[in-house]
Amino acid sequence: MANLADEYGTDVEIYIKALTTAIHADTPTGAPAQLHDLLEHLGLERHTYPTDAPLYIWHTVPEHLDAEEQKRLATRVIPVLLLAGYEVNCTRDVFDEVAYRQAVQNLRTRAGRPAARQQAPIGFPSSGAPARRTP
Repeated sequence: MANLADEYGTDVEIYIKALTTAIHADTPTGAPAQLHDLLEHLGLERHTYPTDAPLYIWHTVPEHLDAEEQKRLATRVIPVLLLAGYEVNCTRDVFDEVAYRQAVQNLRTRAGRPAARQQAPIGFPSSGAPARRTP
């Protein structure tokens, strides 16, 4: 099984799995339990293989959501992960600019900081879109 987080040296790689419509969030081999727990807390589903002794752990966006809501959910986790100190990459075919900006705004509001004094969203170039990697 390919693990893009191991391949690219990131903490989380978010992409659409080849030949499917499933949005995956790969974490590196040996990723801390806190990262897996955070991804679950943010709404992603944890999967392991083999099931008796996890050697490979990944997360997916719930498939019961429609395609656009899946992309919005996958995008909304990015600012939370960045704020927690994780390195994240998300392919352009998943990334939703509006959902990202709203998630950043929600984090700012929860932190009690006025939005007018905030800088541009952390972790991404001024275009707002992360670098594209094709899995």
